Order: sequence, then structure tokens, then C-alpha cells
Amino acid sequence: MPSRLSKVNGERAAELRRAWARRMLFLAALLLAWAGLAELNLWPEYVLPSPLAVAETFVAGMRSGVFVLALGVSARRIAVGYALSLAIGLTLGLLLGRVRILRDTVGSLVVGLQALPSVSWLPLALLWFGLNDAAIIFVVVMGALFSIVQGVEAGVLNTPPQYVKAARVLGARGLALYTEVVLPAALPSVLSGLKQGWAFAWRSLMAGELLFYTISLGNLLQVGRDLNDTAQVIAVMFLIVIVGMVVDQLVFAPAENAVRRRWGLGG
Repeated sequence: MPSRLSKVNGERAAELRRAWARRMLFLAALLLAWAGLAELNLWPEYVLPSPLAVAETFVAGMRSGVFVLALGVSARRIAVGYALSLAIGLTLGLLLGRVRILRDTVGSLVVGLQALPSVSWLPLALLWFGLNDAAIIFVVVMGALFSIVQGVEAGVLNTPPQYVKAARVLGARGLALYTEVVLPAALPSVLSGLKQGWAFAWRSLMAGELLFYTISLGNLLQVGRDLNDTAQVIAVMFLIVIVGMVVDQLVFAPAENAVRRRWGLGG
């Protein structure tokens, strides 16, 4: 048995190494193609800077501390906004999944609001909160909330009824029924909603940070555009992508693997 387990773990590790090798080769090919296009001088440098120019801008921004400070401000905003989305979304999703009248009324509104682009909330945020962090956080919440609600609702609705019946027979009631039975059973769908909500929150943050001048990643994009500094725009975009990938690999990927193993779908 131990040898079989070691073999399985070895195969997983080998597949992981192959996956990373494929990613690195793909990224290297993209980088070479980009460098080749830049060398052809088909466009002015301010339209398509070389990878070296973008790398120099990125390093300079990190060394000066501007990129680090902007990242810290943006990280604080999305942490607050996503936490609020999570608290409201989990609660509302559970209620919609378990209460039919809410699903038929509030649920239809959630479906409609999910189709509304997060940038549409910007004018309302300004009118309600003014030029401050609260307006940006509001946009983040509205961008992420409905994806989380729908993910939780779908998970609850797809929970086998026999799980709930068995839990009630064993004495589970009230909050314990949801935290110990319904949510664990709905976890795959819930996790998908949380991941999608995070992606929407991150995008909404970038839109919200264009509301007014304050040091942030979104504002650095705006400054780069105003100064015709495409290298800075791409460097900041690169930093945004890195943050997204890091969060996915450190938070959502391990959680997804754990859920798959628990459901017998492999790690």
C-alpha cells in the first residue's frame, strides 16, 4: 500500500513538473514573439515598447517603492471589499437556496444584477459616497457579490435532500445544519462562486480606482495612459496578472484540489 501511494504521489509530482514546463515554454514563446514584433519597428515605441523597456519600468517601479505602495493600497481595498462580499454572499446564497419565496423574488433580482457590468456602479458610488475609499469598496462589493450568491445558491440547491434528512434525524438543527451539512456538501459549487467572485472583485477594483487620484494600481494605469507611457501601463498590468496568479495558486488551487480529493475526483 505505501509503495502504491508513493507511486501515485510520484506521478502527480511528475505531471505537475510537466505542467509547469509547458507553461514556461508557452510564456517564453510569447515573450520571444513580443520581442520580435518590437524589433521590427512596425509601430512607435510608445505603442509597443520592447519587453526590456517594460522590465526596466517594472524594476524601477519596484525599487522606488511606488509599485509596492500602490499594491498595498489596492490589496487593502480588495481585502475589505471581498470580505464584505463573502459575508453577505454566503448568507444570502444560503437563504435563496433554502427559502423558496426568497428565491422567486430576490433571486430573480440577483440574476438581473449579475448581468450588470461593475463599471455601471461607478456613478452611483460617487453620488452615494463621494470621492473616497468607500466608493471604491462599494464597487468591489457590487462586482463580486452576485457571483458568490449564485454559486452558493446553486450549491445548496444541488445538495442531495437525503443529506439534510439524515442530518435532521441525527439531531442537526438551525445553524449547525448549514455549517456542518449543507455548506460542506455544496462546497464545489460554492468554491467556484468564490473564485469567480474574486476575479470580478479584482476587475471591479481596477475600475473603481479610476474614480479619483490616489496611489493605487488602477491609478498607475491611468497615469501611464495620461503620460503616453505604455511601458508603465504594461508593467502595472503585469503586476496585476502576477497578483491574480499568486492568489489563485496559493488560495483557490489548493482549495480546489482538497475538494476534489474529498469527493474522490483526484488531486
